[in-house]
Amino acid sequence: MRLLHLVRLPLALSVPLQLFAGGGCEGLASLKLPQMTVGSASMIAAGAFAPPSPAGSQPRGAEAFRKLPAFCRVVASLTPTADSDIKIEVWLPAEGWNGKLQSVGNGAWAGVISYPALANAVTAGYAGASTDTGHTGNNPDFISGHPEKLNDFVYRAPHEMTVAAKGIVNAFYGNAPKYSYWNGCSTGGRQALTEAQRYPNDYDGIIAGAPAAYVTRLQGMQVWAAKQANRSPNSLIPESKFSLIHNAVLAACDGLDGVKDGVLEDPTKCKFDPGVLACKEGDGPGCLNAEQVETARNMYAGPALNGKNVFPGIERGSEMGFNMIAGKQVMSLAAEVYKYAAFNGNWDMKDFKLEDIQRFEKEKGPAVNSVDPNLSPFFTHNGKLMMYHGWSDPGVPPMGTVAYFNDVTKTVGAAKANDDMRLFMVPGMGHCAGGDGTSTFDMIEAMEQWVEQGKAPQSVAASRMREGKIDRTRPLCAYPRVATYNGSGSTDDAANFSCK
Repeated sequence: MRLLHLVRLPLALSVPLQLFAGGGCEGLASLKLPQMTVGSASMIAAGAFAPPSPAGSQPRGAEAFRKLPAFCRVVASLTPTADSDIKIEVWLPAEGWNGKLQSVGNGAWAGVISYPALANAVTAGYAGASTDTGHTGNNPDFISGHPEKLNDFVYRAPHEMTVAAKGIVNAFYGNAPKYSYWNGCSTGGRQALTEAQRYPNDYDGIIAGAPAAYVTRLQGMQVWAAKQANRSPNSLIPESKFSLIHNAVLAACDGLDGVKDGVLEDPTKCKFDPGVLACKEGDGPGCLNAEQVETARNMYAGPALNGKNVFPGIERGSEMGFNMIAGKQVMSLAAEVYKYAAFNGNWDMKDFKLEDIQRFEKEKGPAVNSVDPNLSPFFTHNGKLMMYHGWSDPGVPPMGTVAYFNDVTKTVGAAKANDDMRLFMVPGMGHCAGGDGTSTFDMIEAMEQWVEQGKAPQSVAASRMREGKIDRTRPLCAYPRVATYNGSGSTDDAANFSCK
């Protein structure tokens, strides 16, 4: 998934090649670290890297690779258990290293090095690190009969990669990173929280975007949503009606924040009921039949068992992305999690019931979830956590992240949480990126200022790109504050908004 939305070129520390330890880049091929085998270590010329990709295809993130400076590429395997085979890559700028490590997260099942995010980190002056999490391919084929590989994927691979990356950095430059940061979204956001919870000393600053952390309930909600949407021949909302619902939501709620700009600043204030779109009779292109009304209501409400909400639904304003969880097919990741991680391959979506979530959570919740709210060990060593989430995320309900933020605050105390944790909700943004809101921002810069200079972020500058140009700027405010129009000037200019 996309992990960071801007590449910032920092002031860099010039490190001459002749000072590198261990015989330069190629010398790292013989580096010995516990449970690590180096496959290769080679210098890559500026702009010359091309990631593995199918023949004839354009690699994802090609522009990021063209901007890469010369770097030392280390490819290694880690074997913390007899059944582990964790691939990692550590990239080391040949010149201009800023003295820091940035590890980048994965998406979905991972199974591949996150090359575009790794390239962004190195272009910005960091030593970068990424892992495939211990298997090849974005699929769950590695799970059956391999509990240690599942553990590698869920939590162990990012930590083992971190330890190895710091050792490689130290061997190459002659000193360890002065600061270490984690930056990830979606699965990478879950990995971020896993690091903070399980390995509190690994990072100085952790950025967790749209964290898919409550695996048992989140993936259960996603399966439930698809089953609800397809419960009868008339219940599925066709894609042609997504804009019908979305426009009705905007008509009802866009002005609640004082600005009509096509974005809900705080969708929790919106009480739009899709029943207002109900057809007078039957069905038609400009209305919702009775079952479609119920489907839309279900998507907003989320599943409930015995009268108690199991997991939040998606927010009003996310209707253009309904296909992610309420389309003709269940989200593949959700079905695969339940089939392989919960039921060892013996499961079919048609048999799903909400009690399956309870069973999964009881049997494997502590192993697969990353929702421990006690971050005191991470905060004790002055670690900083920044979370962000798009309010219009159609796949990972944003209120799940808000709930985790509130749980941590309650557990460690409001004062400590305010010292070491921030949450930035992004109006109009979809899953990790995109949407109608200001979804271009630089969390790394804000994190660096917090960790290294003690400047706790109260807002983060954000912009919206349209046709390659910025057409709107807006502050992202530290939750629970929201960007509020000051009453005069352009509503597309951040200078005319305050966090309140």
